[in-house]
Amino acid sequence: MDELKFIPTGDNGIIIEVGKEINKETNKKIRALIYCLQNEEVNFAEIIEMIPTYTTIMLIYDPTIIKYKDLVAKLSKIEEKIEETILPPAKVVHVPVVYGGAYGPDLLNVAKHNQLTEKEVIQLHCSNQYLIYMLGFTPGFPYLGGMKEKIATPRLEIPRQTIPAGSVGIAGNQTGIYPIDSPGGWQLIGRTPLKLFDPERSPVVLFQAGDYIQFEPITEEEYKRIEGASRVGEYQVKESLMEGRVNHV
Repeated sequence: MDELKFIPTGDNGIIIEVGKEINKETNKKIRALIYCLQNEEVNFAEIIEMIPTYTTIMLIYDPTIIKYKDLVAKLSKIEEKIEETILPPAKVVHVPVVYGGAYGPDLLNVAKHNQLTEKEVIQLHCSNQYLIYMLGFTPGFPYLGGMKEKIATPRLEIPRQTIPAGSVGIAGNQTGIYPIDSPGGWQLIGRTPLKLFDPERSPVVLFQAGDYIQFEPITEEEYKRIEGASRVGEYQVKESLMEGRVNHV
């Protein structure tokens, strides 16, 4: 394993460089480090927040409790434990999506670009479980890995000024979901009725880095039913573990 690199940022932040490449192995090391910090016998109460990215973790800490150099020394002591850490099974969040039509106005574009039918694009998009490497851009926007090259499509030449929350899109070899209404240039292929970001909910963001997403096609009628149930807090998001056991939250 590459040695962790500690970089000060601001007056109460540390960036920990875990690797240099965007891949599952680096992500696993990031998850292992976070798991160690959360479960280590040594108390890390001085850490306020941990923000994972593709290859780094940013720690926000309380400088009134600990100095930068002392925290780095403390962090260095658990570095050797990362390789030995056995992580709990990753969580898979099942995301229902209605594809095409008014919900996915660019589905035909993606199909034509890749010389596929719309049905084939949907099948390929739902055939993988996507690793959430990080969240960003807007609150709860998942940066996903694992999309098949067969449906990769360039961004729109002219971005839309407003994209509805829940829209599922493709840009290059990535796919993602817009958590809130926002501008964007991704090719929209569908929409989920799930609320990815809700300031009145705990937790406010539906996903976490290290989770997986499984897209599942639904009809427009199912979309409206789930949307209505979610609005009044009566819909249970389906989750499973990578081993296959299903839980509901």
